[in-house]
Amino acid sequence: MNKLLYQGHGSVRIITAENKVIYLDPFAGEGYDKPADLILITHSHFDHTQTQKIAVKNPDCRIITQNEALKDGKHQSFDLGFVKIEAVEAGYNKNHSANECVGYILTFTSGTTVYFSGDTSTTPQMKELAARELDFAFFCCDGVYNMDIPEAVKCADMVGAKHSIPYHSIASSGEVAFSRERAETFNAKNKLIMEPGEEIEIR
Repeated sequence: MNKLLYQGHGSVRIITAENKVIYLDPFAGEGYDKPADLILITHSHFDHTQTQKIAVKNPDCRIITQNEALKDGKHQSFDLGFVKIEAVEAGYNKNHSANECVGYILTFTSGTTVYFSGDTSTTPQMKELAARELDFAFFCCDGVYNMDIPEAVKCADMVGAKHSIPYHSIASSGEVAFSRERAETFNAKNKLIMEPGEEIEIR
């Protein structure tokens, strides 16, 4: 099975059924001790790019940033065997350009799909994602640098994943970037709240 650890803010660690370790937007929390096989970066802001926190990177560790994921204006896909990565639209606000930011959809060998919005407001592509019948979807909702909670709820309902999870819920330059109170107001269908340090099975 695949295990997903929410580290806080926009940071996530996944250990796949094949025991491969994936980090997304390293910055917040704990759990950077597992050797990395894949590091995904959604955009260049400091609170998404602290790869030095990852203690060990395996010799064949792949790092995919927005530069590789959005090449020549086209969103790219990557098949690493243990996971398929699809870059999708992100940005669409004054702080995040759609030409410099991406979200990701990960598909694991089990068939389980997880969408990470990255830092964004509503994107044109979101309405197309409902047809994907995604299993898990993470939506940023800080309301300062990105969309607020009501807009994120609309996006979550549009995407229609089996589990919709609020993350990047407050604007903070510190690592403790989570508000349970704000997360509770994320009233999307199939809401799932994850606290920093919480790990779930994704299958």
